[in-house]
Amino acid sequence: MFRNFKMVSKVVFGRGCTSQLGDILNDQRRSSKSVMIFLVDDVFKTGTIENRLPVNTDDLIIWVNVDDEPKTSYVDQLTTQVKKHMVGKPDHHPSGVIGIGGGSAMDLAKAVSLMLTNAGSSADYQGWDLIKTPAVYHAAVPTLSGTGAEVSRTTVLTGPQKKLGINSDHTVFDQIVLDPGMIADAPNPQRFYTGMDCYIHCVESLAGTYLNSFSQAYGEKAMDLCRDVFLSGPEDADDRLMMASYCGGMSIAYSQVGICHALSYGLSFVLGLHHGIGNCVVFDTLEDYYPEGVREFRKMMARIGIDLPRNLTAGVTDAQMEKMVDVSLVLEPLWENALGKDWKAIMTREKIQQLYLKM
Repeated sequence: MFRNFKMVSKVVFGRGCTSQLGDILNDQRRSSKSVMIFLVDDVFKTGTIENRLPVNTDDLIIWVNVDDEPKTSYVDQLTTQVKKHMVGKPDHHPSGVIGIGGGSAMDLAKAVSLMLTNAGSSADYQGWDLIKTPAVYHAAVPTLSGTGAEVSRTTVLTGPQKKLGINSDHTVFDQIVLDPGMIADAPNPQRFYTGMDCYIHCVESLAGTYLNSFSQAYGEKAMDLCRDVFLSGPEDADDRLMMASYCGGMSIAYSQVGICHALSYGLSFVLGLHHGIGNCVVFDTLEDYYPEGVREFRKMMARIGIDLPRNLTAGVTDAQMEKMVDVSLVLEPLWENALGKDWKAIMTREKIQQLYLKM
């Protein structure tokens, strides 16, 4: 059975295209009283972005904090806040949820749009294809590029017991607005860490057992664009990085990521490390598995002037180590993509612990 892959319905790309967001959202408003919910990274709270948002009288802006990785408890809190805002409004649900920010803000927007139409806690849906009811309309305006969250069917969440995405066709955005001008002021090293998420996606996808021509075409293009951005630094680096993120996200739609992402989830769950930084810390230890990719990654780090955090696992307890291993092993498709169907005979708990101790 071939996978019937769900894609983002509409995409607009170009410098300044964020100015079209109002017209795009007006097409989704059911009446003059329709409500749009804007989930905006609170790093922009003191800037001018609020004045640029197409906000109507009954709309709601929520400044979301992404200092920590998105948690299921935070998703539930935001969902409750939106539901309270809708009390007394003509419509039961808002006409749309718009995520503005990096991967975490976009993941929060995807998760809230799902939980407005599905009962219970978002932790109940961590896994594959557990969502049964379509989300409300949801759109994204990325302000960082690299995660591929704008095109993926996953919203990555840390729950009480595990870090695992809500993986569903209903998670995919209905609209994305790709404006390279929105990522122009992203600071290093955050820009690097997020961009490396894309690069590592490509390394793992292109080396994986799930690879086919669809994922290979997108993965190769995304990797070439990452090389341009981080090894050459062209004038249109922001445009290229934004398209690398898009293509990198598409590359894993018919493929998967691999060892780095599986280990990064465990590292993040226990130590609270952000996804992009966690990926870089892990990937730097995986030369035995991705030799060419790791060597090139180190060249990119040297050129940009990045010093990775070191000795992060030196003080972890035995219980913390066991939890990191447990969280990583839940991600079976990632291990199978990297090592094949017999991956359990290759990647033992002891070997995973040895890799974590190198970090």
